[in-house]
Amino acid sequence: MVQLNINGQQASLKTDPDTPLLWAIREELGLTGTKFGCGIAQCGACTVHVNGEPVRSCSTPLSAAEGTDVTTIEGVTDAEGTLHAVQQAWIKHQVPQCGYCQSGQIMSAVALLETTPDPTDEDINTAMSGNICRCGMYDRIRAAIKTAAKEA
Repeated sequence: MVQLNINGQQASLKTDPDTPLLWAIREELGLTGTKFGCGIAQCGACTVHVNGEPVRSCSTPLSAAEGTDVTTIEGVTDAEGTLHAVQQAWIKHQVPQCGYCQSGQIMSAVALLETTPDPTDEDINTAMSGNICRCGMYDRIRAAIKTAAKEA
């Protein structure tokens, strides 16, 4: 039995501790906003926060998250349903095209702004370098992060 605090809720999972966190989140908890992309921690589609740090859930064993605070894309919106400043900026700048990478992109952007509230282009490039967008929306992503920083 693995114990997690996921999006502010306690969860007890009867899942093999070696199972990737991604599959526990999606299959056991039904939180399907976190996406499977490459399976080797290279694309960033599966990014979640563990104790506030962005991690690739496809390559993180469930056992590594035991006893931690895990936040998925579903946990970024507040209890009243208000979108996070990053999510609002994503809409304003019409960032998504296919949308597949967006939950991971947003999770990385949220983590960046929590540690660097007024990021430079270099800060954004560094923080987002592990997130691949096959549609090439990098300019819109950067603009949305800058907007979210101003409005947060």
